Amino acid sequence: MKEIEVEQVAESDLDDPVFVEGLPGVGHVGKLVAEHLIEETDSTLLARVYSEHFPPQVGIDDSGVANLAHAELYAVPTDGRDLIVLTGDHQAGDNTGQYRLSETFLDESERLGAERVYSLGGVPTGELIEEYSVLGAVSSEALIDDLEAAGVEFRSEEPTGGIVGTSGLLLGLGSRRGLEAVCLMGETSGYLVDPKSARAVLDVLQERLEFDIPVEALDDRADEMEEVISKLQDMEAAQSPSSGEDLRYIG
Repeated sequence: MKEIEVEQVAESDLDDPVFVEGLPGVGHVGKLVAEHLIEETDSTLLARVYSEHFPPQVGIDDSGVANLAHAELYAVPTDGRDLIVLTGDHQAGDNTGQYRLSETFLDESERLGAERVYSLGGVPTGELIEEYSVLGAVSSEALIDDLEAAGVEFRSEEPTGGIVGTSGLLLGLGSRRGLEAVCLMGETSGYLVDPKSARAVLDVLQERLEFDIPVEALDDRADEMEEVISKLQDMEAAQSPSSGEDLRYIG
């Protein structure tokens, strides 16, 4: 196969759509949002993107059929702005692939009429959190005020080390193309799949793009994850030494 191959599946008649990326990353935040958008709307698969930069593996579906690793682009109509949603199970495994696939994703989104980009991801805190903030990064200062009005926080030099992977490259490469590009990042522990962080990001996305979809399924996943976290905390507490014992050592 070629380095990158785009398999067109269907055409779209979306009007002035926005490109939304949700590939796997910290807490699977972006991927959870993308999957929810696809599952809760009358979405249509537009294209599959294959590349030798994806891991050398296949996925197996419920009937046992193998599918080569790929990303997918969906048309997602809403009651506000229509969306072109990118998701998949993998990101490129090397720097060159990250750049070339990101360029391909932007090529496809522009071909389909998108002039604005929202990339979605997570920011690791290293600890379990109760209140979920959404951090932002943008291609232009002109975009900041509206995002802050929607509750997005802009913190100096955060996330530390910048934004790695497709989410960051879509922001940087999109800016070079003259596109309005925004990255929304939900705070998350970084230890587990985090539906609560995904819900916080989805809330901002809905407010900014003026659409409304059901969120019950995402909330149910969040409740299930809360039960898992509670059990893990109980196990950790049971295994910890009692506070009355001094188990410090020197040497």
